[in-house]
Amino acid sequence: MIAAPETSTDKDALIVIVGAGGFIGGALTRYFRQRGHHRIRAVDRKPIPEWYQRVPGVESLCLDVSEPDHCRRACEAATEVYNLAADMGGMGFIEHFRIECLQSILINTYMLEAAHRAGVERYFFASSACIYNTDLQKDPAVRALKESDAFPAMPERGYGWEKLLSEMFCQEYWAERGLKTYIARFHNVYGPYGTWDGGREKAPAAICRKVIEAKDRGTGQIDIWGDGTQTRSFMFIDDCLAGIDRIVHCDDLIATPINLGSAELISINQLVDLVEDIAGVKLRRQYKLDAPKGVAGRNSDNTMIRRVLGWEPCIPLRKGLATTYAWIEQQYASRKAGRPTTRERA
Repeated sequence: MIAAPETSTDKDALIVIVGAGGFIGGALTRYFRQRGHHRIRAVDRKPIPEWYQRVPGVESLCLDVSEPDHCRRACEAATEVYNLAADMGGMGFIEHFRIECLQSILINTYMLEAAHRAGVERYFFASSACIYNTDLQKDPAVRALKESDAFPAMPERGYGWEKLLSEMFCQEYWAERGLKTYIARFHNVYGPYGTWDGGREKAPAAICRKVIEAKDRGTGQIDIWGDGTQTRSFMFIDDCLAGIDRIVHCDDLIATPINLGSAELISINQLVDLVEDIAGVKLRRQYKLDAPKGVAGRNSDNTMIRRVLGWEPCIPLRKGLATTYAWIEQQYASRKAGRPTTRERA
């Protein structure tokens, strides 16, 4: 269990988590439940048997929160609302399905209004580092991005614009209607109980799966999108959950976007090195230069989060990857043996 900060809300208050059938939303539901919160409402548009995590003792609802009526139902009697619902995935999905990503703006727009009308006290929006100006991310040796680097605006098309405009909605609901909103810009969250195949997975999960497949099939080779020099920072899910809790319960951060990510910059080639070391294998690398690869470099400047919260994500990448690799390896083995995976038997 993750060490709990001293910031969590009243254990009897109703917490609503939308996007709870997904990776981060499901983990956040379990996080609050393990901390003794008695009233949690988990919401996702996926049928409940398809959720990544289903937490005992939680009210679970299948609702599409891109519909206003469903948002009103989700927010009924809520004290805190955590909006992690979005149509998104890894870079392959983001680059090929921009309209679907943009349409997620309906979710935050309707959820904010429903939360305001329901008298919600605190509202969290999961934003993304994809909102940052792409002109600042053209070099793998990128300087870490500060919160102020969002403007002048030139985010990633589709997904990045949706997130940036949704941040503005959150800020205006505080300015005009007094709804306390909190905004975290996630930097590449990874860990177990998330997408690891099918096209929506992100780089850590994809590379773990590819290494596992190469070992199992004896190919001795791994395909890498791009030339492997592109750089990122990756945050383990436990750090993400603890960060969300701290941010939402810090009134110095009302309507103030803040980075939530690791500052441990690594190239994709180095990421592959780490996974190979964990797996005890060395593979030939086939670079797919025409595949989606995103910006050349992106890292999180954690000056603000250290100053305001006295904390920052700190779980080393190698430690988090070892846990993630072991979980994906187990999922892969279950599927190969014809047994249901975690999601399939949820």
